[in-house]
Amino acid sequence: MMHGRVGIPQSMLSGFENFEALDPADWTARGYAIVNVDARGVFDSDGDIRWWGTGEGKDGYDAIEHIAQLPWCNEKIAMAGNSWLAIAQWFIAAERPPHLACIAPFEGLSDAYRETLCRGGVPYKPFWTFLGRECLFGKHQQEDTLAMVDKYPLMNEYWEDKTAKIENIKCPAYVVASFSNGLHTAGTFRAFQGIPHQDKWLRVHPTNEWHDIYQPHNNNDLQEFLNYFTKGKQNSWDQTPNVRLSILQFNKAPIMNQAFGDWPIPNTEYRRLYLSSGGSLTQNISPNEITLSYQADAPAFQRVTDTEELSFEYTFDDRSYVVGHPKAVLYMSCNDYDDMDVFVQLRKLDKGGNLLQNLNVSLEHLPFGESEVEDVGSMKHLGPTGILRASHRRLDSRLSQPHLPVLTHSDEEKIIPGEVVKLEIALWPTGISFDAGEKLTFKVAGHHMAFAEFIALQGGYETDNKGRHNLHIGSKYPSYIEIPFITI
Repeated sequence: MMHGRVGIPQSMLSGFENFEALDPADWTARGYAIVNVDARGVFDSDGDIRWWGTGEGKDGYDAIEHIAQLPWCNEKIAMAGNSWLAIAQWFIAAERPPHLACIAPFEGLSDAYRETLCRGGVPYKPFWTFLGRECLFGKHQQEDTLAMVDKYPLMNEYWEDKTAKIENIKCPAYVVASFSNGLHTAGTFRAFQGIPHQDKWLRVHPTNEWHDIYQPHNNNDLQEFLNYFTKGKQNSWDQTPNVRLSILQFNKAPIMNQAFGDWPIPNTEYRRLYLSSGGSLTQNISPNEITLSYQADAPAFQRVTDTEELSFEYTFDDRSYVVGHPKAVLYMSCNDYDDMDVFVQLRKLDKGGNLLQNLNVSLEHLPFGESEVEDVGSMKHLGPTGILRASHRRLDSRLSQPHLPVLTHSDEEKIIPGEVVKLEIALWPTGISFDAGEKLTFKVAGHHMAFAEFIALQGGYETDNKGRHNLHIGSKYPSYIEIPFITI
């Protein structure tokens, strides 16, 4: 299914692996048994297919406790896997099965409503419709989560149940993330940060999730973790840095495995860059009051270039590392309608001002050249994005952090046509290096500015936008972005 098999040739695997799971031929040779459990309703399992939540967590609890009693088991169970197999781990670990020794969630969202199904209050359906109709099979019924987005567009008990209770997780965790995953990046970082103990390790890789999980050196690393917590082997795992980051460079190889003590990186410096006239980002508020606008309902196809996007540039004087949680604070209005879906993005430009794309799989692992790499999210990353429906702009004071605004989604607060409103928009975590002379650009539009997961899904991300949106900048309306800088 995946373009170029994301750099994993068939010869690299045994054929016994489940999708997004470890290869049993590899792991039995390492001294582990692999149990691939069909979730409730999937394939020949009884019941109806459920999309995450407490129910799946309790089913996982039962499965782990059953496996622990099998005669070949040492009563220490670990979990590992990508995507859905990572998402499930958050919910299962939160139930605290007594025999769950540790988990290894490799890129999995942890708050289904906020992070993907209704990110920023804007329903996102193309990929999840494809998944539900084309990828999940069983003998009975399937939970129609997308219908629930239409029925319950605001946060309620149903959506709260699909937010993993990370604070309940007590077992050790080896968490894997990337800055380029369009579904899981924010949720994986959120979950790592929320685990309430120090037996947790974060490795941020620079590739695609399915490419990363089968690399021998990564599995050697994982084995050290598993041996330590499931077999009691006295290795040096406890000396492993809690956070290892690979920082993207876009126009050259990533900076690999930089070690830090925590996430967000301690001593991160947050700088405000104000949107100014002439399409620039400056450290001082522009004295001029300016209103810029774009056609919010212009056709957009999630390709390399779409129309009706505002851009603001900043040039770096010194080598810099933008790593952490960016955010935008924008003052906006719409003259004729009572709501706006606003999309923002950070992009990297080279010294000549050319927009760059990050390849998620190195060309040396692909069976074709760079010109043949498809414009899809699994293969290319353009930069971190943020989304906000203006009527969902109210912040949750309980969940928000100084540099990471989190929305309540508890009610709709429509805008008054023509009235300027303040929008705080969280962009997804990022890690990008810039050489002196290279540029950062901040973009604002009425459409999503990331590649779709598949070519067939391009342009399927619909919004409720109509008419023109106005962006206000200057001393009265100091629109800005806040950028995290670190030192390495």
